[in-house]
Amino acid sequence: MDERLLQAVGDQEAYVVGGAVRDELLGRPVVDVDIACPEPAESARSYAGLAGGAVFPLSDRHGAWRVAFRDGRTVDFTPLPDGIEADLRTRDFTINAIAIPLAGGEPVDPHGGRGDLEARVLRAVAPQIFADDPIRLLRAARLEDELGARLDEETERLARAHTQLVTSTPGERILGELVRLSHAGFRRLDELGLLAPLGGSLEKLDRAEGIDIPGFSLICVFGPALESYPISNRLRRQARTVFQAERPPDGSARSLHRFRRVTEPWSREALVYLGANDLLAALEESRASDPAEPLVRGDELGLAPGPDIGRLLEQIAEERAAGTISTREDALDIVRRDRAT
Repeated sequence: MDERLLQAVGDQEAYVVGGAVRDELLGRPVVDVDIACPEPAESARSYAGLAGGAVFPLSDRHGAWRVAFRDGRTVDFTPLPDGIEADLRTRDFTINAIAIPLAGGEPVDPHGGRGDLEARVLRAVAPQIFADDPIRLLRAARLEDELGARLDEETERLARAHTQLVTSTPGERILGELVRLSHAGFRRLDELGLLAPLGGSLEKLDRAEGIDIPGFSLICVFGPALESYPISNRLRRQARTVFQAERPPDGSARSLHRFRRVTEPWSREALVYLGANDLLAALEESRASDPAEPLVRGDELGLAPGPDIGRLLEQIAEERAAGTISTREDALDIVRRDRAT
């Protein structure tokens, strides 16, 4: 345990709670730590000063504070107004309702979380967990996915009874859960009746197999509906490129060059999304044959600055890719013929 945490909370009653305890018991890496204590603001500021992190309020409503570090680690400090057992009663699943005293001692586990953890069972702490916070519907599928766990029968019944609430959560929270799902996680989301209300479908999920590119599974599952979520600008550009792509008419060098011109650097993903896997080998061949240098530069064409330069350079690049020209003189011939017409 970080001695600076003990120093930051001082004589307060304080506990490590939630996912940090769960992951520690499972032997998984602990990246984010949650500390429940009576004075979270004071403790967070103190710990930030001791450990060199950035401190800021995480939730005005709940009084939580976060200390964030450059390496991505975070330590959250949450209020403990009525004691640890009252705090644990507000948690989502029993495996997340275990607390360990920061100063040392036996775990506090009033809901049998350790037993459920060993059995890889996700059990609701209370019947109202999904009504209290609908993001837990998605978290249930994500935890099943990440931990190899399964909802117990009653908790699954509760989840299915609250599916209509899944869209009531802010988009950024929904996206935060979706980006962590594997393909099996998306299938489980669909099985629970949660995927369609979010705008998703399994129709093209299989096309994402073998494409280890962040966000591509989301593109395949949500299609154009993905743009309704607060995705990054890069993912938005990738998604629009893929959605607007048209299948090349054939696998010729010219067709692939034209396709790549409007889809790179996401040409492979665009072909897969279009179901054109038969053209992947030709695409890789096209990429491998890219020349290191152009035959000519724009300032060598003898033209005044303007759109004609870009048009001619692209024409030269296409003819070179198609194999009809190969030298600088060939390229300049194209320019001369164009100027003569």
